[in-house]
Amino acid sequence: NGFDWRQPIYLNLAPNYDLTLNPRVMTSRGVQLGAQFRYLVEGGQGTLEGTWMPDDKLRDRDRSLLSYEAFQNLTPHWQARADLNWISDSRYFEDFNNSLDGLSQTTAYSAIGVYGRGQGWDAGVTADHWQLADFTLTEAALPFSRLPRAYVNWEQRLAGLLLGGISAEAVRFEHEVYDAGSRIDLKPWISLPLEGDSWFLRPTAAYRYTGYSLDRGLAQTLGGGSSPSRGQSILSVDAGLFFDRDTTVKGKDYLQTIEPRLFYLNVPYADQNDMPLFDTQPLTFSWGQLFRDNRYSGADRQADAHQLTLAMSTRMIRQSDGRERFSASLGQIRYFDESRVRIPGEPITEKGRSAWVADANYAPTDRWTIGASYQWDPKFSRTDLASVRARYLLPEDGVFNVGYRYRRSLLEQVDVSFLYPVSPSWSVVGRYYYSLYDNKTLETMAGVQWDSCCVAVRLVGRRYVHNRAGDLSNALMFEIELKGLGSAGQDTRRALRRAILGYNRDDLYLVPPQTA
Repeated sequence: NGFDWRQPIYLNLAPNYDLTLNPRVMTSRGVQLGAQFRYLVEGGQGTLEGTWMPDDKLRDRDRSLLSYEAFQNLTPHWQARADLNWISDSRYFEDFNNSLDGLSQTTAYSAIGVYGRGQGWDAGVTADHWQLADFTLTEAALPFSRLPRAYVNWEQRLAGLLLGGISAEAVRFEHEVYDAGSRIDLKPWISLPLEGDSWFLRPTAAYRYTGYSLDRGLAQTLGGGSSPSRGQSILSVDAGLFFDRDTTVKGKDYLQTIEPRLFYLNVPYADQNDMPLFDTQPLTFSWGQLFRDNRYSGADRQADAHQLTLAMSTRMIRQSDGRERFSASLGQIRYFDESRVRIPGEPITEKGRSAWVADANYAPTDRWTIGASYQWDPKFSRTDLASVRARYLLPEDGVFNVGYRYRRSLLEQVDVSFLYPVSPSWSVVGRYYYSLYDNKTLETMAGVQWDSCCVAVRLVGRRYVHNRAGDLSNALMFEIELKGLGSAGQDTRRALRRAILGYNRDDLYLVPPQTA
């Protein structure tokens, strides 16, 4: 962008709405005008934001963005929500986002709907749309838009301990390139949850019906009729035991648990080759997938299964404050039959054993947190996933993070970041983010900041990947923040908060543990 200056101008128009103007000068691109309008009304709020650059000298065209995010409570059980986004071209996020987030966004997503929730039910009527935000792709790569979608989930105690419910969805799919169609998905179920102080047993029976009304062109492509359907029974039994004992470690009292768990799943095979793939993909194999009744997202595929999950967990809970100091889990699926349902490009789920899934977390002190995830495939004697992360909370709101992430044939990365207070006002920050898989630095950051009750000054240097070709760029960011009023210069606080987990200490309680 060259020399980049953005000057917020805040206008307090009324007690319940305001306007912030954001003129911005980029010497290599030109002048950009931006504005953000916010409002508060009874039971709701919203933000309308937009930018406009009449002539981008690097792209030789005008550039703009428009977004609207809002919610409005309609009744105690119903709420309307909107998240609408539009960009002028597929390079916008890459050119105007100075982080890796801009490179990872391949679409601009918009959704609007009315959502309801009550005791034992939730429902909604929504619509969503995707816009291309990656110039290296074509619109053929876009997901199908859902225009509209209606869904309901309901459960109720039927008699005694017996529970029953239904999950239902009706969707009309649209696409800029491909023929589409409509889909209805119904899944009624009954369950008899039994439990005691040290055990639980949850047998569940369900029936899933999925039917379509396809456009003629899509039906011809799939080689079937315009109304394919599928019906399958789903039987599962989830059972577990809970053992605990009091123990003492280094003079401190703990409650130690051992929690074995079994999950049996039986789903008969149904031919689904004449059914489309609108919004369905295989889920990433993880601990949670050991206990799911389908390995796919979306309703276009229901996997056949005859399998048993064996899992074991243990925890160490400090009795003085209830904090979990240590936890570990280990599990594996035994496939009694080969799964015949799969989508193009997906490997066969063969008879035998799945990869072992292991997760562990350890907090030796109130300041240290260490976690690890590991997946080992015994069939091929190989590591599918490995992740190690550690965080140390320094005094005066400092933090140090180190992480290693590996996923076979996809990525291998090292990430180190820190915020180190030199004095109550001065601190240094840094990050080193490197891809071992590509032998390339993804981001390097180093800076210094001075922070007081009313003013903060930050100077940060960065070297980072700035486009989809993987080219590196250098940036020197300087910001003066008048707390409660605004700031001049680049938004270094936002960049540091994204790069350093725990830069804002509250983020440690909002962000889940990082995994590969």
